[in-house]
This record gives sequence, structure tokens and C-alpha cells, in this order.
Amino acid sequence: MRVTTDLWVSALVRRVFGAGGFAAIVKRGATEAGAVFVLSRGRLGEVTFYGPAPQTSYDSAKPDDRFFAVLGTSDDSSAFDARLEREKKFDPDIWVVEIECGTVPAEELLSVKAE
Repeated sequence: MRVTTDLWVSALVRRVFGAGGFAAIVKRGATEAGAVFVLSRGRLGEVTFYGPAPQTSYDSAKPDDRFFAVLGTSDDSSAFDARLEREKKFDPDIWVVEIECGTVPAEELLSVKAE
């Protein structure tokens, strides 16, 4: 059984704070479900944008896991803001979380799948 998005995002926020980082929920979506997008800001200003991984990334043995893919990296987050606005129009139930990782890299916090 897959956990609710609300619970998963709360756990992500706690893991980030536990690693010495900072996290904020920018947009709260549907409690039970909803796609999660994460903006990871580095200490030097770089931003990495993560979104749900394609369905082909999921293993039939663990269909309830939540995987992410890197959607882009830049020093300017305005392109990502525009993408998020399009995603909100398509699905108003999305979640947007911004994180600044502490001692743990974002790839470990998010279960990132390579493309």
C-alpha cells in the first residue's frame, strides 16, 4: 500500500531537517495523492529540478515506491517556475517542495532514477 502524499512529503521534510538542511512546502496538493516536484537549491545558487520518474522506472515487485527523475539543472530557476505553472494548470493537485540539502545529497533523499 502506498503512503499518502501528505505523509511522504512530511517525511521528506523531516529527513532534510535531520540532515542539517532546510525544506519548505511551496504548494500543498491533494492529501491522498498528487505528483511531487522538488526544487533542490545548492549553497552556490544552482537549482536542480526533480519530478516524478516515468512509469517505466517502476519495478513490478515494488509498485508503491516513489521515484524521481532530474528534469533540469540551472543557476536560474525562472524556467522551472514556468514549468511548474504549466504543471499546475494540467494538475492542480501537485505538490512543490523546495529543499537545501545538508549532509545528505538530494539523490539519496528522493530515490532518483537515472534516465
